[in-house]
Amino acid sequence: MRLTIEHRTRYRYAPSARYVTQSLKLTPSLFDGQRIVDWSITAENCAITSEFVDGYGDTVSTLTCNGPIDEVEIVVQGLVETTDISGVLAGHREKASPQVFLRSTPMTQPSTAIRKLVKSVAKSVGPNASPLETAHGLADAVRDEIDYVPGSTHAHTTAADALAAGQGVCQDHAHVLLAAARLVDIPARYVSGYLFADSEGVPHEAAHAWAELYINDIGWVGFDPANRCCPTDFYVRLGSGLDARDASPIRGIHSGGADEDLDVTVIVAQSQQ
Repeated sequence: MRLTIEHRTRYRYAPSARYVTQSLKLTPSLFDGQRIVDWSITAENCAITSEFVDGYGDTVSTLTCNGPIDEVEIVVQGLVETTDISGVLAGHREKASPQVFLRSTPMTQPSTAIRKLVKSVAKSVGPNASPLETAHGLADAVRDEIDYVPGSTHAHTTAADALAAGQGVCQDHAHVLLAAARLVDIPARYVSGYLFADSEGVPHEAAHAWAELYINDIGWVGFDPANRCCPTDFYVRLGSGLDARDASPIRGIHSGGADEDLDVTVIVAQSQQ
C-alpha cells in the first residue's frame, strides 16, 4: 500500500518565546515492511539539522528557532510504501539490546490490578504456552479490560490509572501491555506512528500508537490492543521508546512564552498512483 501523510503541529507562545529547541522523531522507520518514497520535515523560520540514527534505530533530527517566536508550525509531508508482514519488524537495524526494554518507567509501573491481569492470562493460556501465545493473550486481555473511549484520559495518564478506569485510548492500551509483558520477562516497547484504517477497514486518518514485544527466534512483533490486531500495511511506523514520552515524535523545550498552545492535525490517505 502507498500512503500519503500530512502531519501539522502548531505551537503558539504568549508572550513570545526567546528560543525553541526540539528533538524530532518524525521520519518513518526503514525495515522490510516499509519504504520511504518521499518525505520532508519543514518549519518556517527554524533550522532542522543534526540528523542521526539513535540506538533504537530511529531517525532523529533537531529543530532550533531563535526568537522572538510567537508560533512554530512543523509540517511533515510524504509518501510511504508499506507491506503487510504480520507485524514482524524484520530488517530493522538497531543497536539497543532487547533487554533494555524490560525496564519499567513511571508511566508503565505495574499495579496490583496489572499483576492480577497477568496471572489471569497465564492461567488462561496454560503453563506450556509459547511467548508468542502469551503475548497475544496479554494484548487481548488489555483490550477486554480497557474500552476505547477518546478523550477519557490525557497525556500523563499512567498504565495503572487507565486499567483502574477501564477506559482509555491507544496510548493507554500500549502502556498497560508494556507493563504486563515486562512482568513475564518479555521485552516490550512503545511505538508511535500513523494509522490509515482499523482492522475493520474503517478510516482512522490520525496519529496512532501501539506496542512491540520481543519474541525469541522471531524478533520484535507489533501488537495493537486498541484494534485487536498486529500492525498491517495500514500502519506507518515512526519510532519507539520505553513509553509514550520516550517515543514521542516531538520533544523539546522553550525559553519564555510561558503559555504554550498546541494544535495537531494528521491526514493519512491512500495514494492513487
